[in-house]
Amino acid sequence: MTEIELATRGSDPAGPAARGRGALVLRRFIRNKPAIVGAIILVSLYVAAFAVPHFIPYDYEQLDYTALLQPPSGRHPFGTSQIGQDVLAQTMRGLQKSLIIAFCVALFTTTIAALVGAFAGYLGGWPDKVILFVIDLLLVVPSLIIIAIFTPKVKANESIALLILLLSIFGWMITARIVRGMTLSLREREFVQAARYMGVPTRKIITSHIIPNVASILIIDTTLNVGSAVLAETGLSYLGFGVQKPDISLGTLIGEGTKSASTYPWLFMFAGGLLVLTVMSANLVGDGLRDAFDPTSKGARKKRKDAK
Repeated sequence: MTEIELATRGSDPAGPAARGRGALVLRRFIRNKPAIVGAIILVSLYVAAFAVPHFIPYDYEQLDYTALLQPPSGRHPFGTSQIGQDVLAQTMRGLQKSLIIAFCVALFTTTIAALVGAFAGYLGGWPDKVILFVIDLLLVVPSLIIIAIFTPKVKANESIALLILLLSIFGWMITARIVRGMTLSLREREFVQAARYMGVPTRKIITSHIIPNVASILIIDTTLNVGSAVLAETGLSYLGFGVQKPDISLGTLIGEGTKSASTYPWLFMFAGGLLVLTVMSANLVGDGLRDAFDPTSKGARKKRKDAK
């Protein structure tokens, strides 16, 4: 086997070194109790959002005219709305939509950032300049105004897809700059140079050698983007620019319940509590992944100091 082949194989993310590092990262993450608690809560919320509605006798749109604006009870554990809708069914439906939007936006933005940043950093020259110009342009574009213009004009069943698209378009630029900076140093490494001399296509070099070597920042970014996307969706839906009726999300429920938060708190507190729980859990997982991948980070050093 030639030295070039050895150098190229050395960058294989599935190699023994990478697997050993993955096991080490996993052990560090498991030792991080807040991160584990956050992961358990996040998974539990996801399971509950899709499983609980099958055990509720009421649909989120169904009306119970015998229980209008009733507080939590055995019949309606989260109470009912002004028109007799079961708040538990509505909250689970809203959690479903918010989680779907959050995970889709997090996945799409990280994917776009990884590909764009890697291509910009690896190619350099005029492609790099063009991509940086586009990034700078999107950073100054008032995304809220654009989303506010387009989302209220589409049908309710299309508003979620459009919201995911728009949030993804305006959410990848910062991470792309980070990936670009890391790629500028990676493209000078021996295994990348060896692959280039062997005639490996640019696309394969980026997907097989560049992106796997920046995977740690991408994994952390994806996790943190879940919390950011939930907050963005909730804020837009609260203002009427996100999920459109008759569909609902945590943002629409919070927006409708805020008016009577002091008199009929069950209309507001369950959706608001799940929002806080979701964002907090996603941030705990993201912080835990950051500390696991980078044991020299400030958070990891503080945990080691507290453990002594």
